[in-house]
Formats: sequence, C-alpha cells, structure tokens
Amino acid sequence: MKSLNRYIFIVLALSVSTMLYAQRSESLLKNWNFHLGDEPAAAAADYDDASWQKVSVPHDWAITGPFSIKNDLQTVAVFQNGETVPTLKTGRTGGLPYVGTGWYRTTFKTAADSRMELIFDGAMSEARVYVNGQEACFWPYGYNTFHCDVTELLNPAGESNSLAVRLENLPFSSRWYPGAGLYRNVHLLSTSKTAYVPVWGTFVTTPEVSERKAVVRVETTIESVEGVEVEYRTEIRNADGHPVASASAKTSQPGTQIQELSVDVPELWSPETPNCYTAVTTLSVDGKCVDTYETLFGIRSIEYRPHEGFFLNGVRRQIHGVCNHHDLGPLGAAVHVDALRHQLDLLKDMGCDAIRTSHNMPAPELVRLCNEMGFMMMIEPFDEWNDAKCRNGYHRWFDEWAEKDMVNMLHQYRNDPCVIMWSIGNEVPSQGMPDGWKTAAFLQDICHREDPTRKVTCGMDQVDAVLNNGFAAVLDIPGINYRTFKYVEAYDRLNKGYVLGSETASTVSSRGTYHFPAVKGFSALHEDNQSSGYDLEACWWSNIPDVDFALADDYLWNLGQFVWTGFDYLGEPSPYDTDAWPSHSSVFGIIDLASLPKDRYYLYRSIWNTDSPTLHVLPHWTWPGREGEITPVYVYTSYPEAELFVNGVSQGRRSKNPEASYPTQGGQEEAVEARYRLMWEDVVYQPGKIEVVAYDLEGNEADRQVVRTAGKPRRLKITRTSPADGGLIYYTVSVVDRRGVEVPYATDEIFVKVRRGGHFKAMANGDATSLELFHEPQMHLFAGKLTVIAERDSKAPVRITVRAKGLRKASRRN
Repeated sequence: MKSLNRYIFIVLALSVSTMLYAQRSESLLKNWNFHLGDEPAAAAADYDDASWQKVSVPHDWAITGPFSIKNDLQTVAVFQNGETVPTLKTGRTGGLPYVGTGWYRTTFKTAADSRMELIFDGAMSEARVYVNGQEACFWPYGYNTFHCDVTELLNPAGESNSLAVRLENLPFSSRWYPGAGLYRNVHLLSTSKTAYVPVWGTFVTTPEVSERKAVVRVETTIESVEGVEVEYRTEIRNADGHPVASASAKTSQPGTQIQELSVDVPELWSPETPNCYTAVTTLSVDGKCVDTYETLFGIRSIEYRPHEGFFLNGVRRQIHGVCNHHDLGPLGAAVHVDALRHQLDLLKDMGCDAIRTSHNMPAPELVRLCNEMGFMMMIEPFDEWNDAKCRNGYHRWFDEWAEKDMVNMLHQYRNDPCVIMWSIGNEVPSQGMPDGWKTAAFLQDICHREDPTRKVTCGMDQVDAVLNNGFAAVLDIPGINYRTFKYVEAYDRLNKGYVLGSETASTVSSRGTYHFPAVKGFSALHEDNQSSGYDLEACWWSNIPDVDFALADDYLWNLGQFVWTGFDYLGEPSPYDTDAWPSHSSVFGIIDLASLPKDRYYLYRSIWNTDSPTLHVLPHWTWPGREGEITPVYVYTSYPEAELFVNGVSQGRRSKNPEASYPTQGGQEEAVEARYRLMWEDVVYQPGKIEVVAYDLEGNEADRQVVRTAGKPRRLKITRTSPADGGLIYYTVSVVDRRGVEVPYATDEIFVKVRRGGHFKAMANGDATSLELFHEPQMHLFAGKLTVIAERDSKAPVRITVRAKGLRKASRRN
C-alpha cells in the first residue's frame, strides 16, 4: 500500500476517504468530462470538451440503462454448459448498453523535478491513454491495474496537462455484465528522479512464523541514478502504528535489496484476528529523504497438508468461501468502498471467510477490505485463455498480454495476507485439449516465479478430461467446479492429497418466491421466470448446498469451497438464459441483487457461523387461496432439534440426521438434506401463525421464532441496514399491516425522496426480470421488499421519505 506523500489522486470517489490520501486530490475529484461515442480528435491537448457530460470517477457509463433485449444479444452455444447448438441468449450480459466507445478527459498539474506515473486500477476496456495529445500507453484487459510513465510527455511544472482516455467494449466480449468506462480509480504517482521505489516495488514474506517470533523478509526494488549512494531504511509498524522492528543499509547500485527483520510475539493474521503490519521503507540521499513507500502485510502461515487439509497458522480449517462477480448491483461496476464493505458485512455474519474474485482481478479496495475485515482470497485473472468462450473475448490478447497481466496482478497483491492461493483461470476450453496442460504449466510457473509462497489452482469442470490428459496433475491444487460426484475419484487418482471445491452449488432461488410442490429440480423453469426459495433447485450441472456440506464433513482432504455465488449479479440469468427475456440477472446468489438475504443465506449461516446461533423459518405464512393445501415448512438452524406448531398445534419434533447418506459420494440426487435442514413436508396451510421452538443438545428450549399471516397492507416501513455514518446508507423498504407484520406479496410502486445531508443514489428490488432503472427514485417492490441507497453529502442528518399509493408514508432520519 502506498504512502501519503506518494499519491496525488486524480479522481477518488468520496467513499474512499478512509484511504487517507484523498485530500491530495480534492481539487480534481470530479473534474472529468465524458462522451459516449468515438471522437478521434479528443486525444488532442486543445480539444474542446466543454459540451461533454460532467462525471466523477469511478464511473460506469452503462448502468443507467435503459435495459433492452437488443443490448449485446447473443446467439451462441455455451460450451461449458454442455451446449452444442447455438441458441438465443437473452440478458446474458445484463441487457445494459455496455457495448461501444467512450472518452474521458481531465487536466492536472505537476511539481518540478518529479517523475510522474499514471496508475489505472481498471478501465473497461482496451484503454488508450493520451497525455498532452500523445499516446502514453495501451492496455487491453479491462480488469487489470496498469501504469505508465508520463514524465517525458508533461508540460513544464505548474502548467496544465491534458489527460484523455479512450475505451472500447466490443459486442460478444463477455459472459456477464462487465461494466463500462473508468469504473475504478485513477492515480498520479509522483516520485523523485534521483531514487524511488517503483510501483509494487516491494515483496514482503514471512519465512518463519510462530507465536513467539516471526522472520520478515523485505525485498525492495530501488531505482536510482547510477553511482548515487542511497540509504534505505525499513521500519515495521503494528496496527497501532508502533514500530516493532527496523533495519538500515546503503547501496550505490539500482536493483533489489533484501532485509530480514524479526518480530517478537507477532500478532497473527486470520479471519478471526485480521492483524496487519506496515513496512515503511524510506530512501535517503545525502541525508535527505527522497521517497517513502508503505507496504501493508500480515504475519501468518498457510499450509496444504496432504490427506489433512488446509492449515492457517498451524490450525486446520475448511474454506467457507463464495465466488463474487465485480458488479455492485444497482451501482453497477463502479467501485465503491462502502458498497463493498456492506457486502462483506453481510457475508461475515453468514460465517463466510473467503472470496474468490471470479473471474478477474479485483478492485484494490476489495483486497484492502479483506485484509482489514478478515477474508481469505483466491485471486483469479482469467475466464478465457487462448481458446475462445466469447467471440471478442480475452483470447484475442492472451498470447501477447497474459504474462504482463499475470505479473501486474501478482506484484500488486502478493503482499496481502488475505491472499491464500492464486487461480490461473476458470473452466477454460484448454482443459479438455491434449496440450492444454502446457498453458496451465506456463501460467502456474509465472505464479511460482513471482510469488513462490503460494500454491496455484484452476477451476476445472471437465473432470474426466483433466484426470486423463495431465491438466489437473500439473496444478498445485486441483480445483473442481461442481461435479461433486467426482471429488473422491479426483482425490484417489491425482495423488495430491486434497481437492478444492473451486466453484460449488449453483443453487438457484428468488427471494421470497416459492413454488409448489417443493421438490428437487435441476434447471427447472417456471412461468414467472423465478426459482423457488425452498433451495431445492440447481442448474443441471450442479447441486443443492447440502451435498457440498456433506463432502466437507465427510472428508478431511476436502479443502473447502467457494459457493457460486455470494450475491446475484447482472447477466447470466440461468436457468432463464435462453430466449427468456426479461430475465437479465442471475439468481445464483445467496443474497439478491438488492443486497437482501435469501432463505439460503440462513442455511449457510446455520453451518458456517459458529459464534452466533441461527433459527430461520420458511416460507412466509401468507397464502390467500392455498387454504387446506400442502405447504412444506423448513427450518434452517444451528440447533440440533426443533418442534413446529401451526396455530398452537404441534406438527412434530424433528432432529438432524448426521447419518443420512454417510459417507456421501457427492451424488447430485443424494438425499443429504436431513443432515442440515429440519423439514415438515406435509404441513397444511391455515392462516394464523407458525411457531418453531428450537432445542439445544441437552433438550432444553434455546430459541423460538414466530411467522404470522399478514393482514391488509397499511403502511410503509423503512429499516436501515448499514452504518448511518457511511458514505452510502442502505435502507430496506417493506409494507406492513396494522400489527407490523410484513406483507410478503406486496408489489406497490415506491417513490423515494432523500433530503438534507444526502441524496438518492440508487435502488433495487432483487427481481431478475425487472426492467425498472436503478438510478430513478421509484420502483416496485418485489416479494414485499426493496433496497434504497442514499449517498451522504455532508455531516448533516440524512432524511429519507418513501411513499406509495394507498399506504401510509414512512420517513427516517440518520
């Protein structure tokens, strides 16, 4: 992580004020002009952009829509889904207008005698950067961070410099919504010309770790004028800023210098104790400090022990991870720290402890938050190698750019303690080819060369092929996507001693929506284009969560899993992906696009969160017209036993059955649900209430939950679901009856007004078929709820008011 006096941020969203150096960029925070469409003359220094749209960066030009079936409409056969005949894929990339060309322009000034470098955390895509009319660099991959030296292109110190960026997104270039524009932050790095540490110029490792002492090895690259003597000093500081070790030396030669320091009684990093240290490296010439570079790192050990599993700091644990795409729902791809933090807060309470950045490099802000909040990470660069999944995908650039992209990723994140492994790809077609292992070896060797401290995996779904052609054998860690029935075979045949669920479940459900009868189904389709909240539906290639839980419980060599997905995301609306418009966002998520947890959230929480008990009942109990019909009731709980009552009448006591299908073979149809759910399949619906009483291991009552039938809708209700002092504030809006019972079927149109210390930012209802625009302050409820996001403008209280026809309005002041 870079120091306060090294960065001038050209643009930084207000949400990242926690990064400490935002004040350096205050005068340039929103000084960007944007034009949608190609404008070749816009590279010129004297181009007049006064008529362009004023925007702040990060900026996603496509998220404001409108949605249309015509946006990036693709007729393709999805090879990894087993398709051989092209079909019409509606909503595959979210139905949003990300395709096209866009230009961004701004100006900046620099100080005298400085070396200046531009850093882009991500630019979607095929970025061409111009400074004062001259091309400074080109970088095609939209997900990667890249940098370019612009010193020789600058006007004299104190004079204005023009910066122009051209971006182009081709059709058929993505399998999901990629976003569009300068959707991540842009920085201007200023360093001394005499001596400096370059971008990502340190590599901190901990070759020895114990509770008593840790050895910290710091490799620092120093660029300097030949013959100039540079004194370099590294001081390690703990999270409170107190120095715990230091070392100094001198050199007259540019290059990499190595220092080893000892830290007594180190505070180890883990998801439960995310302790971080900072290595502060200063360069001095003739007694004067010319550069300061700060590197955030952690002290921890990671081991993958054959036949025993994954060990962090010497303690065995299984990975309880999720895969996430990079979009932030109604905010689009534009990165926002508060939105990322809100996502991670929800996942942390669920018991999640790891993130897979599927299938691309993450925003730096996400990695920082994972360091701080305690999430392990699998960082993954590619969904495509040199064989195409998408007509205009990354395969066009792979041969020339793959190593450059890999090196940038590895150098940027190899110091972060949260990163426990690298992935080199996801379900690449090469896995099924005779020479595919050579490409895997090539990429893995880059990882080992640039970071010998971590193992490497790859998400593989053609399991028969990779077990036979050498592809899986090449990898440090065999990562299997789905195909749970192949785990045991992979363990037996590969001689690695462990298997990772690199992508699991692909269970599909729509929040608050239930279909009858409640039966297990694969790629089941319903007339409403929604999937059932009973969590018994998955895609044909996948399984329900219980199978993954059983594999984790039954086999020590199972390293854990990354569930597909933590959150719904824009695009890939499986199983409603083929000629099924208006479906345009996924229903894979444990949490929906509006950041509202689905029932499935509590199933995972009941297994993963061992610090706080879980008791959750489904479905809701408001079913006009279903009187007298079978309406199953499920309970997700961390308690071993519970009793269900309908209007005071016991429906029986249920206990979890750990022996169900033990040991599992991972079969898609295996009946392992009884291990993890309490199920009353034959309950007859009667209006009133259902009540569940949970019991602990000793048979004592531990908790109870009541779900009541809702009456006539009466008023709106607002609940704040994120901290009131954040840059973004999340609110849940619902409808309740006169007793305060939520009305689960409400679809009223909600009108929002935000005043005083903030403004309306976006809203979403979690409906994968909704074409209402996220940035407009009105939207219909879905399954009785929606989310409103307000953005704070000042320290004054934010006041939000919501209205709906025929209902009493609600207001809240934060």
